Amino acid sequence: MLEFEGQTLLHRHIRNLERCGIAQITVVVGYHADQVRAAARSAAVSAVVDTQENVDFREGSILSLLAARSALCAGHPILLMDADVLCDSRLLGALVQGEPGNRLLVDRVFEAGDEPVKLCVAGDRIVDFHKRPRNAFDWCGESVGFFWLEGGTAAAIARRAEAIAGDGGRRLEYEEAIREVMLDPAQARFGFRDITGLPWIEIDFPEDVVRARELVLPALAQ
Repeated sequence: MLEFEGQTLLHRHIRNLERCGIAQITVVVGYHADQVRAAARSAAVSAVVDTQENVDFREGSILSLLAARSALCAGHPILLMDADVLCDSRLLGALVQGEPGNRLLVDRVFEAGDEPVKLCVAGDRIVDFHKRPRNAFDWCGESVGFFWLEGGTAAAIARRAEAIAGDGGRRLEYEEAIREVMLDPAQARFGFRDITGLPWIEIDFPEDVVRARELVLPALAQ
């Protein structure tokens, strides 16, 4: 609900999704659910907006992923995305355009530390996906938190999230379920799109809001 030049992040996301041809949007709500639900529905022009509530939002984000299981298991491609990102509309274009297949976005320029989720690559294959990678790699970049998932892969991620949460992992982050499916040789392979150089920022802390307004917002494509 943070505003940038009079538009909330949520409003920007929904309008950008509509420009990419997305017709059905599911928003997982939790904290101040009614406020976010109303804002999501009022922002849409052409898309149908559905909301699913995670009443346990104080626990791990894996439960928010589970709240969207009906969308993940619908059998068609899914664009899964974090909501706390101010980004250039070209990031979504890079994700949705192209041949069928699972893919995510990666930025090779990022601040080191345990906060960014790293996509790790050896050769041309993804070998890890974690804040603290465990496998050897040639290079890594930061995941934007946007994913294009084929229907079978999205359903597999929902099943893994359910298994993790049921096995004592309710406080884990949703990336754990994606990582397990991504690294499973029995699942469909993931690709990635390098968006290094395009403006975006994940907003976790007050200083991120300042950087978003001063550095990222002026660089966004109109």
